[in-house]
Amino acid sequence: MSTVHLIKLCVGAESIEELESWQSQRLAAYKRAGQPAFLRHTTRSMPKRRAELIAGGSLYWVIKGWVACRQRIVDLEQVTGLDGVERCDIVLEPVNHRVDPRPHGPFQGWRYLNQTDAPSDLSGMSAGVADMPEEMRKHLKALGVI
Repeated sequence: MSTVHLIKLCVGAESIEELESWQSQRLAAYKRAGQPAFLRHTTRSMPKRRAELIAGGSLYWVIKGWVACRQRIVDLEQVTGLDGVERCDIVLEPVNHRVDPRPHGPFQGWRYLNQTDAPSDLSGMSAGVADMPEEMRKHLKALGVI
């Protein structure tokens, strides 16, 4: 079985740092409530390729039109909202891995992302590229310099 990923817009976030701040606040709330320190992102439908996703898949976040980072998917759980509607909680590892930025147009919901189409982690790139500011990296990428 091959690994598959999800890609989703991070609506409202201006940067990876803002996403991380929101997630830190959620983790602190979970800790205060005595809950496990895993992040949950609720979505409308349960992915049919569940086994492939939890076998090493990640959720890739699109921030301001760029695939910017990913988080490993720990589990997918069916949940019922207060309104009685069935939804899916995507349980995420609380670590964001920055990726080689890639432009991505808008879409609704989530989409599958095959392993071969997923951007590489910045940690695997040369130190000069990995260490430069995010906005500079995006501009250079858009110009085709990197």
